[in-house]
Amino acid sequence: MAFSPLARKFLTNTLRDLKQLEENDFRSNMPRFSPENYARNLQLLDDYLPLAEEAGCTPGQLALAWLLKKAEHIVPIPGTAVLAHLEENIAAAEVNISEDLFTRIDAVINQQTVVGERYPAQAQSEVDTERF
Repeated sequence: MAFSPLARKFLTNTLRDLKQLEENDFRSNMPRFSPENYARNLQLLDDYLPLAEEAGCTPGQLALAWLLKKAEHIVPIPGTAVLAHLEENIAAAEVNISEDLFTRIDAVINQQTVVGERYPAQAQSEVDTERF
């Protein structure tokens, strides 16, 4: 199961400024969402967004379509409380990604390019998941 497949809203390109987060938002405690790490990670979107445009889909749909293409056993589980987001997520199943585009997406956002741990050290020690 691919949980948080939209990188906690990051891959939707709708969270450009951390000031958008509520004071008690749990992401504020996540290393990837620290101001210095987030600023560096936002630079990845400069290369990622044109790939979504090339695929003719939203950035979030591209992330989900990439996961669906990656392997048959991967099931992305995007969470949402907004019907329009649910419809957008479902439409990702119709996005066709060429092998070339798949490779370019993989080169832009991966374990070597994303800055910061997924969870704070204490939380990571309690989670049974890979580091990425």
